[in-house]
Amino acid sequence: MLAKRIIPCLDVKDGRTVKGINFKELRDAGDPVELGALYAEQLADELCFLDISATLEDRKTFAELVKEIAKNVNIPFTVGGGITSISQVGRLLAAGADKITINSAAVRQPELVSQFANEFGSQCVVVAIDTKYKDGEWYVYTHGGTKSTPILTTDWAKQIYNDGAGEILLTSMNHDGTKNGFALDITSTISELVNIPVIASGGAGTMEHFKHVFNEGKADAALAASIFHFKEMEIGDLKNYLRNEGIEIRS
Repeated sequence: MLAKRIIPCLDVKDGRTVKGINFKELRDAGDPVELGALYAEQLADELCFLDISATLEDRKTFAELVKEIAKNVNIPFTVGGGITSISQVGRLLAAGADKITINSAAVRQPELVSQFANEFGSQCVVVAIDTKYKDGEWYVYTHGGTKSTPILTTDWAKQIYNDGAGEILLTSMNHDGTKNGFALDITSTISELVNIPVIASGGAGTMEHFKHVFNEGKADAALAASIFHFKEMEIGDLKNYLRNEGIEIRS
């Protein structure tokens, strides 16, 4: 079994880190370059940088900001936002990203998953799924959670796994920013459905929530934002807690 990972997420809009609740009511959380460097010092296992307005505004992730963040960190680094082509992926990897993540573009053009995996390797391709529980089912949402689709989350997870995705970043919109805990049911369902790592996102508020998402949720990694950005929890303290609870965590 692979050691579990803790991943701070930098949601960036207009060059600043932001965080909201249920994908709304965004507030400023600081400079992404400074935060990225801080989390690297605190022994985060990876970083995730998401340009959250890139798809909505129909523009591309800025490679220059990626370069600046990469210069200040020494841990694996995933970047996403408005990525739609092999050339864009190449530029972002050249700028210092270790992996890229796609979300809305993959739903719109499912062939991108296999194209990127074939060109750069599955290990570079993280497919993000924004999912919402509605009318008794979990559905896929796109465009920063603003557009619903009729696609069942389980069906989409199976498809992207078969197409060559290396990891799935699963965010529950119902839980995002609430600090009431991760969506354990859909996380465990997807984790058992695919044979690639699943990163759980949305709802972290206490150290116990991380324990539950690793044990009951069967997640391979847990991603969080506001609890780290606003210094409610330190990564080192969280890792020590998880080790004491018998969970194998990266050092």
